[in-house]
Amino acid sequence: MMLEYADDRNEPYDVVGLGASSLDIINLVDHFPQNEEVQQAHELVLSGGGPVATAIVTLERLGARTAMVDALGDDWRSEFILKQLQQEGVDTRYILTRPGQTSSTSCILVKRSTGERAIVHMPASAPELDPNEAPFSAIQGARFLHLNGRHLKACLKAARRARMAGVKVSFDGGANRYQPELRPLIALADICIVARQFGEACTGSHNPDQSAARLLEMGPGIVVITEGVKGSQVYSKQGQRFYQPAFAMPEVVDTTGCGDSYHGAFLFGLLRGFSLEKTAEFASAVAALNTQALGGRKALPTLKEVEQFLSS
Repeated sequence: MMLEYADDRNEPYDVVGLGASSLDIINLVDHFPQNEEVQQAHELVLSGGGPVATAIVTLERLGARTAMVDALGDDWRSEFILKQLQQEGVDTRYILTRPGQTSSTSCILVKRSTGERAIVHMPASAPELDPNEAPFSAIQGARFLHLNGRHLKACLKAARRARMAGVKVSFDGGANRYQPELRPLIALADICIVARQFGEACTGSHNPDQSAARLLEMGPGIVVITEGVKGSQVYSKQGQRFYQPAFAMPEVVDTTGCGDSYHGAFLFGLLRGFSLEKTAEFASAVAALNTQALGGRKALPTLKEVEQFLSS
């Protein structure tokens, strides 16, 4: 049965995100524990997380109009996740609540000296969205649909509906997240931004140029291969190919959410009509600025802050 949603929007969304939202419990430590070691944390932060959700918060912080589609439980973690999204201005009317279920949680240790992370993830018990639970009217009226394959069946149906309506589809392929089931979704994407490890696993090539060429053959018009501090390689079907270096920051506090913020900022650049080169530079700047505080969202910049950073 198709769900119906109350719709009092005054204007369409710039980006609708379809994916899993989570709670991040982040501890700043001197080093990662070994065996049964006990050590004192320097700082602890609770933050909303999840690749698509953090990309959506990035867009909202920059000034875009966004909505998030997901299914949460009804536990305290779910309440925290929902409240954080609402405080950022993200429209959460399309996030469903599963009674008696829990939402996903990640316990993250961040090394104080380098910002490196170790993550322990507890998946949600809340069942994924059924394809007919997705708000297709909202998706078909947006400019972009952003997803990473969580709620896969719903993602596939939503992406097909989006493409039919002329809505651009953006796919996020994170490191160690490749599954063969994602290939049909990649084929439906217009923008495909993946970690180098994802690209290698998907295409079977350890050469970024070859990986990108094979991904472009699958369907996307723009492919980006990201490598964290090593920067990103950008490719398009129109023959553009260039390297975007990462911005070196004097101090890195935490790299949590940097890739997710890159995705959100990249979409923002496309929304603003930036050239592909300026879009990649803008996204790299946002990711760099996001390393300056503990947690994946605390240091997300405003548009003015990004412009000041780039002008300096």
